[in-house]
Amino acid sequence: PMVTNGVEASGSMGDDTPLAVLSDKPRLLYDYFKQIFAQVSNPPIDSIREELVMSLTSRVGFERNILDPGANHAKMLKLFHPILSNEQLAKIKALDKQDFRSKTLSMLFDAASGVEGFSRALKELCEEAESAVNSGITFVVLSDRGASKDKVPIPALLAVGAVHHYLTLKRVRYKTGIIVETGEAREITHFCLLVSYGAGAINPYLAIETIEQIIQQKELPEELTLEKANQNYCKAIRKGMYKVFSKMGISTIQSYRGAQIFEAIGLDEELIQDYFTGTPSRISGVGIREIAQASLLRHETALEKTPETREILSGGGLYHWRRNGEFHQINPVMTNTLQRAVRKNSQDAYNEFSRLVNEQKQRFSTPRSLFEFAEGTPIPLDEVEPAAEIVKRFVTGAMSLGSISPESHETMAIAMNRIGGKSNSGEGGEDSARFDKRTNGDFPNSTIKQVASGRFGVTIHYLVNCTEIQIKVAQGAKPGEGGQLPGNKVSAEIAKIRNSTPGVTLISPPPHHDIYSIEDLAQLIFDLKNANPQAKINVKLVAEAGVGTIAAGVAKAHADVITIAGHDGGTGAAPLSSIKHAGVPWELGLSEAQQTLMLNQLRGRVRLQTDGQLKTGRDVAVAALLGAEEFGFATVPLVAIGCIMMRKCHLNTCPVGIATQNPDLRKKFVGKPEHVINYFFFVAEELRKIMAKLGFRKVDEMIGRTDMLKQRTNVNHWKAGKVDLSALLHQIPVGKNDTPYCTQKQDHGLDKQIDLKLIAESKDALEHKKAVEFVLPINNVNRSVGTMLSGHIAKKYGAEGLPDNTIHCKFMGSAGQSFGAFLAHGVTLELEGDANDYTGKGLSGGRLVVYPPKKSTFSSAENILIGNTVLYGATDGEVFFCGIAGERFAVRNSGVTAVVEGVGDHGCEYMTGGRVIVLGETGKNFAAGMSGGIAYVWVENQSFHSRCNTEMVELEIVSELQEQIWLRKWIERHQDYTKSCRAESLLENWEKTLNQFVKVMPIEYRAVLEKMKNKSSIK
Repeated sequence: PMVTNGVEASGSMGDDTPLAVLSDKPRLLYDYFKQIFAQVSNPPIDSIREELVMSLTSRVGFERNILDPGANHAKMLKLFHPILSNEQLAKIKALDKQDFRSKTLSMLFDAASGVEGFSRALKELCEEAESAVNSGITFVVLSDRGASKDKVPIPALLAVGAVHHYLTLKRVRYKTGIIVETGEAREITHFCLLVSYGAGAINPYLAIETIEQIIQQKELPEELTLEKANQNYCKAIRKGMYKVFSKMGISTIQSYRGAQIFEAIGLDEELIQDYFTGTPSRISGVGIREIAQASLLRHETALEKTPETREILSGGGLYHWRRNGEFHQINPVMTNTLQRAVRKNSQDAYNEFSRLVNEQKQRFSTPRSLFEFAEGTPIPLDEVEPAAEIVKRFVTGAMSLGSISPESHETMAIAMNRIGGKSNSGEGGEDSARFDKRTNGDFPNSTIKQVASGRFGVTIHYLVNCTEIQIKVAQGAKPGEGGQLPGNKVSAEIAKIRNSTPGVTLISPPPHHDIYSIEDLAQLIFDLKNANPQAKINVKLVAEAGVGTIAAGVAKAHADVITIAGHDGGTGAAPLSSIKHAGVPWELGLSEAQQTLMLNQLRGRVRLQTDGQLKTGRDVAVAALLGAEEFGFATVPLVAIGCIMMRKCHLNTCPVGIATQNPDLRKKFVGKPEHVINYFFFVAEELRKIMAKLGFRKVDEMIGRTDMLKQRTNVNHWKAGKVDLSALLHQIPVGKNDTPYCTQKQDHGLDKQIDLKLIAESKDALEHKKAVEFVLPINNVNRSVGTMLSGHIAKKYGAEGLPDNTIHCKFMGSAGQSFGAFLAHGVTLELEGDANDYTGKGLSGGRLVVYPPKKSTFSSAENILIGNTVLYGATDGEVFFCGIAGERFAVRNSGVTAVVEGVGDHGCEYMTGGRVIVLGETGKNFAAGMSGGIAYVWVENQSFHSRCNTEMVELEIVSELQEQIWLRKWIERHQDYTKSCRAESLLENWEKTLNQFVKVMPIEYRAVLEKMKNKSSIK
């Protein structure tokens, strides 16, 4: 797809291949690095919908002193992106003028010289680069052209890192730009790594020549020219680089170049210190010798033996299981064995499955495969806590209804409720019909309700029907990214649950737009705790360097549970570069979180959960010893109910009816709750045997006991034998006021909430549906006002809430954050004053009216009244704001009708439903990612067309009479509620006003509405 469509290929089901340092194969050096991404402490960027802030433009060459400005600063090569064609590179190589001189240095070494020759060639390359720079060369071209039978290329990343750091050490790095001519770089992460470690531009000559060859061999569509194919490939790389930058919240390549936004796994300290200085690396491993050996092995494999025995390229098996390819933890033998075990409830079959997973012999895959248990004092098995208690610690992964079918989603929930475990709804919402038990006693309700960046299906009714709410900050398979559910997957059932329109694409933003800092996360936790005080609040993070510090902040933000997800978790769809190169194993993240929480005496305040390719009781035991109290499973339970790992989840073609919404394919689903139950009891019983052997009676006793783990010493593997896992086993002494597992309850401060007064004042309304009205003062320490009250209403009256305006509360003052969050139907909150960020978040049918103090003298239409990210994820209700709102107004609105007198940047972003009327100016990037709903913008003098993102919308006039009547009616209501001068003025000159309105209509949304209209007219 990179060549044919200009987009990166997508995949599904996560990465179950070995880490590069544990693989039998001579993997590329790039595979030892993992992308670092933003979570909680700063937000990632949406590089697609907010491309206006992204740039790949850079300048390469002699970088002068910024404190001494002058004309010489302009003497650099300006590149609009870092990918060079062969022709462009040839022009750069030909430069030989003052301030623009280039020199090509070879990255090749003699095959016959072996490992010593490799090291010597690398050292000589660095010295040659320094000599070139000192002679006035402003462009050093590192090239591996000329590889042959006798010449082997040094890995381009190693060469770039070595030269970059060597020149920095010699204090001459600023005098030259590094350009790489390599046949090695082909994937998006390869380019990102080269830039991140100092390259200014890259010429992927072998990729370019390969494209030319497959065009000549007519292996691509006939209409695809060579020029277009190269453009598509370059476009895919550019877009992919944008996405990788944006995961860290970086918007320009100049900020990314040399920033080393990666961590290494399995490279020894000397290698890191010499060539990748400053790169986080917690697992030491292979050094320069093994890197050289891998280069020589790849070179040997590439050579033809003789003309008669010419070798064909073998299937690598990195992305899909291939016979004789890269090892996969979930392979056909394991899949068949597990399904036989759970369907027949066969202990022998499970034992065989467990043996296949646990006894990988020399085929190591994960850090835990290098661990073995220390000697304990065995106890009788009957003294160990029963399996029925252990399974209550098990959790199924957050798989959304939409990514998997309703049948498989419900099967998981029913199974977990039967055994007392927990199922997770995922980010797609849940049918409210499942909130009640069935007549046969089965309970299809997901115990954990997830709140993700898209807020799909997140209403007050959804939040009160659970015992735990999970905030998905990141996902293991694609941290730092959002998602997109194509319109063809949005069935009527999915659209109803997600409060959207069938057939209309749904977009999840990369960040939570109400989490830009740890303080913002604390606010969201507070919002959700107010919505459902009985529910635990779980924050899901992904393992990476520094996740321990983030976890400590999350604990201080009063989360009850912290989930550390591994990089190898499953996904319904994700770019292959994310599946393969983002995040790290949960073993690293969990141990860091446990150690950091213990160090800060915070461990006793939170429960730790982990997930990512957990399969057996041994996996659970290792996780517990590293610090986990709860254990998440997703891939293997899916296999238990029938998944055969086709890895086509993103194509809606699942042949066993699990990852599809196709009615015909869904009929093929044969999974049963009993299959999941059988599997979890097998795992629990295996864990009990390990506990008995180690001398633990309860799981709590083994949490954090890393002294009962040790690294294997008899590892006969050319790479795995070099690995050092001692950092994972470091044990922090238990603090005076702490414990190694959760023993305390977080204090959420709910006893001080103003909502307690609201609930008391609303007693008649809550008990008898009698209308009540009252007035209260408010100030900015009063946060999440109306949320706890709404939770009471939803618990008693469900999604319908109370009759309109049953509870009317007027406030006087300045409201704190999240005013009216998740406000239920039947409640009106009127505010004479102003409100902060997140007003109307998740609005669920209520009404908000905000206007300036009546004694104020300023013009409300020219002043900020409401903060940022208002109506985020709102699903139903109406709002009237007599003033200007901040940025991201009505972001992800899916059903609310709103009237406001001006908005900041990114208004109506990702909107999927509802109506927004803007009686004033807008900021930039209005309607970005807007796939549904309609906005009406009054454009008296402003240049709205230039401020609107028209990628997914068209701008029209309000032409239909019924629509004109509707628009006037809502402006009249706005004037009635708020006494708006702006509304009054517009209504007085209605004919003129009407011509000044622009209707913002999503293209896809209109097509779907017209299709629905045509269908109804035919009937």
